[in-house]
Amino acid sequence: MQREPLPQYATDDQIETLVATFYARIRGDELLGPIFLAAIGEDWTPHLKTMCDFWSSVMNTSGRYKGKPIPAHVKLPGIEPRHFEHWLRLFSETVRDLFEPPLAAMFLERAERIAESLKLGFAFHAERPEIWGGLPRVRRPAAPPTETGSPQR
Repeated sequence: MQREPLPQYATDDQIETLVATFYARIRGDELLGPIFLAAIGEDWTPHLKTMCDFWSSVMNTSGRYKGKPIPAHVKLPGIEPRHFEHWLRLFSETVRDLFEPPLAAMFLERAERIAESLKLGFAFHAERPEIWGGLPRVRRPAAPPTETGSPQR
């Protein structure tokens, strides 16, 4: 019996557009840009390829990403919950600018889970784990009302 292929939620082109756009915004961001520059250096090409593989694996279960994100991130000095909140806000703005609401919501839902996972990794490995007690989620706009006047769910 042949297995059905897993659904593909985002095309490679959509993922590449997201990664290129989002990391261009990161590079220009006053808070996150210097952190990423210190970690990545001037040549972002390898990191962008890794992020395309990562998001392909996250969105489409492609298995292209083979890394370990928690060890890669917890070694970075000075990371605090506010950096994750800001990262999520920029990510949310980017996916909403690029994609129709259903796909943007799928990307954002996964990004929120990834941020929570990384936050737990930081809390476990941090010198000051108490600062990792809460990470505000990006607030999603309320669903538009239906014809009956109640919000869609």
